Amino acid sequence: MNRRTLLQNGLSFATLSLVGKGSSAYELTSRLNVLFLMSDQHKRSCMGAYGDAVAHTPNLDALARKSIRFTDAYCANPVCTPSRASLMTGLYSHHHEAQDNTRAYSDKHKTLAHHFNAAGYSTALIGKMHWVDAQTHGFDYRLEFNDWFQYLGPKTAIYADELGRPNSGSGQPEIDDLWRESGDPWRNVRHKDEREGSVHVGKVSLLEEKDHFDSFVARESVRFLRQHQREDGPFFLVTSFLKPHDPFMPAQRFADMYKAEDMKLPDSWGKADPVSLPREVAQSIKYNGPTPEVRDEAKAKQHMAYYYANLAQMDDCIGQVLQALQETGHDRDTIIVYTSDHGEMLGDLGLWQKFEFYEGSCGVPLLIHVPGGASGVVSTPLSQVSLSATLTELCNVRQVQPNDGQSFAALVRNPKPLVSVGPVFAEYALNTPRAKYMVREGDWKYTFWEHDREELYNLKSDPAELRNVAADPRCREDVKRLKATLFAWHRPANV
Repeated sequence: MNRRTLLQNGLSFATLSLVGKGSSAYELTSRLNVLFLMSDQHKRSCMGAYGDAVAHTPNLDALARKSIRFTDAYCANPVCTPSRASLMTGLYSHHHEAQDNTRAYSDKHKTLAHHFNAAGYSTALIGKMHWVDAQTHGFDYRLEFNDWFQYLGPKTAIYADELGRPNSGSGQPEIDDLWRESGDPWRNVRHKDEREGSVHVGKVSLLEEKDHFDSFVARESVRFLRQHQREDGPFFLVTSFLKPHDPFMPAQRFADMYKAEDMKLPDSWGKADPVSLPREVAQSIKYNGPTPEVRDEAKAKQHMAYYYANLAQMDDCIGQVLQALQETGHDRDTIIVYTSDHGEMLGDLGLWQKFEFYEGSCGVPLLIHVPGGASGVVSTPLSQVSLSATLTELCNVRQVQPNDGQSFAALVRNPKPLVSVGPVFAEYALNTPRAKYMVREGDWKYTFWEHDREELYNLKSDPAELRNVAADPRCREDVKRLKATLFAWHRPANV
């Protein structure tokens, strides 16, 4: 009896996982495919499955219903390159070199692709991974921004205009070094628009829907799934979209879903106490550099509307990939993961973009579906740095060490037990004056700033993170304990 027959007969993954290593059933579990779906800058709460009635995410919601949905998952670093480096390697930022969006990490750090490749998987990356360099990082098959630009041809000029300036996070350039000596080739070619900062408030894209990067990623992922045959062996496919990340310029049919005047600003808008906050945070609330226009409530609502439209377009593209997975029959033996590299504040506390450890920025959506496995909701706090350890365990793939993560595969198999996987850590802007570090343990979240005031929030009593109680004498022992936990994990060199 083959694995396909077993799955069709309803034998659950949880049962297979308990069978001893010497049995044929155990070997079957190691051959599950993996479809790893990613987006960029998706605020955890902005999904119907997470309770957002505004978000149009029917495909992610359908996936969530048959998955384990994690309510308290966090990225390891709330900015693109460092976060993705940690997700792919299972290492925290202070253990790899990619500590900002311009620095790559060494090929000595092995990725999920290396682990699955060594186990006989075909490994493919289609979409954004923001490597910053030309390494393949273990992938056999790879299509990214530069391949999309080849597809666009002269229409690349439209996208350059919509970006408005060099932006490696949005693929121009994909590899910073390519422009390092000669400078921006689009200088004096782009047409200026009305934006005040570097990121437009939002408008309808001039690119046809089929020409958007996310459409390209969906189309090429569908092609990969249709071409991959079972006799080719298992696959590990990363399908990684740009949206809802800027430019906030969706195709027309998604922009038509939302009107700025219908948007509701967050309940915490205008309520943050700047006196109790780190200076950097207070300044960001007062003046948002990338999009200064959001100081005006009408513009803020416009920004929100186009963010939600971008999100709806990304969800539609995910639906195309999931439909192809089903039509090819791969859905019967494929683990599906959905997550994002970080969140988006989207006006919470008056803040926008990422870079912070507040829930909107550092929190990420996380769905994991195993064919024949459990579904449910897990509120255990955990880190994306542990995804590498988790997926390799679920697929019985040997992992190259070192690895900082702690597998939470047990929670994927059975979401009911209250299992702790230890404190959750995150860090940002290492080796700079802006360096800061976070620990989440239980209901408490503590942030240590190297050159600014501490923060402490109780997420149970203050989910909006409006009351920084780090200076409250009643919380002195909590601060002391969490700071000790943080420094036992990683003590900054200059502290």
